Amino acid sequence: MQSLTNRSKVVVKKEMTWMEKIYLPAILGGLKITLKHFFRKKVTINYPEEKRDIAAVYRGLHVLKRDENGAERCTACGLCAVACPAEAITMIAAERKGGEEKLYREEKYASTYEINMLRCIFCGLCEEACPKEAIFLTDQLVPTFRDRADFIYGKDKLVEPKDAPVDISKRQTAEVKEFKTHKQYTHNKL
Repeated sequence: MQSLTNRSKVVVKKEMTWMEKIYLPAILGGLKITLKHFFRKKVTINYPEEKRDIAAVYRGLHVLKRDENGAERCTACGLCAVACPAEAITMIAAERKGGEEKLYREEKYASTYEINMLRCIFCGLCEEACPKEAIFLTDQLVPTFRDRADFIYGKDKLVEPKDAPVDISKRQTAEVKEFKTHKQYTHNKL
């Protein structure tokens, strides 16, 4: 017989003592651990009455942002869909018609924008890929549903309301905020 490593180890079968045969030390050790846990502070919280603090870098529910004038920022460039490793984002682009200047920021917009929350891995790559800063991940939890179709989020659930904008300032680093102050870059112009 040939060994693969040219090393061998001698295995010795040691006889168990009388105490080891009755498993008393193992049982006492288990009881000691159990008793120790009885007197510790509980780690369980009573959700939803109590909520844990969420970290500033937490990536939760998506939101499609509006600009200062209330128009949708998304121009249906498709970079978020291409960047998504789970292929959870789908969109259909359309041309803006006359009279829709206040609804959409540029000539092209996403007539259909959907995110399958069951496929999404909340990596944040869509957020990083967007050149118009249209999509962000918020600190809100995705609600649970019983039907799979309810996890397909369309523009009706994703676009922020005009009267109640979603605060995403926690998601932006100091470097990004400082970069936005330079109006000479076309990214920072309206």
